Amino acid sequence: MIGFRWVAVAVVTLACGSRPAPTGEPSARDSTAAARTRMVHEQIAARDIRDTRVLEAMRRVPRDRFVPVLYRAAAYEDHPLSIGYGQTISQPYIVAWMTEALQLTPASRVLEVGTGSGYQAAVLAEIAQSVYTIEIVGELAQEAKKTLSELGYRNVQVRHGDGYRGWPEAAPFDGIIVTAAPDHVPQPLVDQLKMGGRMVIPVGGQDEIQQMTVITKTASGVVSRQTIPVRFVPLVRE
Repeated sequence: MIGFRWVAVAVVTLACGSRPAPTGEPSARDSTAAARTRMVHEQIAARDIRDTRVLEAMRRVPRDRFVPVLYRAAAYEDHPLSIGYGQTISQPYIVAWMTEALQLTPASRVLEVGTGSGYQAAVLAEIAQSVYTIEIVGELAQEAKKTLSELGYRNVQVRHGDGYRGWPEAAPFDGIIVTAAPDHVPQPLVDQLKMGGRMVIPVGGQDEIQQMTVITKTASGVVSRQTIPVRFVPLVRE
C-alpha cells in the first residue's frame, strides 16, 4: 500500500495554461461547425488552452446534440446550461480546461464520474483509447448512452450508478475526471488511479468556494494541487 501525502498549492488564475470518433468529424453539411470553431477560438484558445488534441476535440464534438432542444440555440455560448434533473452541462472552457489537465494520450483509459449529457465523455473519447463514465440519474445515463451511440462513439461505456465508488473492475485508470463537487476527495477514486495517473476534481461544499483540484498518484504518495475557483453542482450519492 502507498502512504498518501496531500500537498496543497496556492490558487492560480484562470489564465492557466486523437483518436477521432467516426461521426464526430465536421462536414460541409454541418451547420454548427462554424459555431464550434468560433467557440474554440474565442472562449478556449483565447484563454490559454494550448493542447492541440483538446482544441481539435472541442472543434469536432457537436455540443448542441448534448443539450435539450430548448437550449440548442445557446449551445456554443460561454456558460453552462441546464440538462434537467438539477444537473448542467459545463461551460465549454471548463470542459477544455479539465480535459487538458488530465494530460491524456491516445492509449489512456479514463473514468468520468458524472456523465450528465455525455458531452465531456465525447470530448474525452476523441483523445483517449477508452472512456468509462458513471451517472447516478438513470434518465440522464440512458439519454447520454443513446446520444453517444448515435454519434458513433464506440469507445465509451456508460453505467448508471454511484460514481463515488468508481468502477473498480475496470481500474486502474490513467485519468479520472469528476464533473460534480464532493466536499472531499473520494478515497475509492484515489485507489482506482494508476501509478502516475491524474485526477481532476472540483472539491468543496455548495456554500463555499470550490477549488478545482489536480491529484497525481506517485510512488511516494498522492500530491494534490489546488488550481482555479469553480462552481459545480454537488456530487450526488445513493
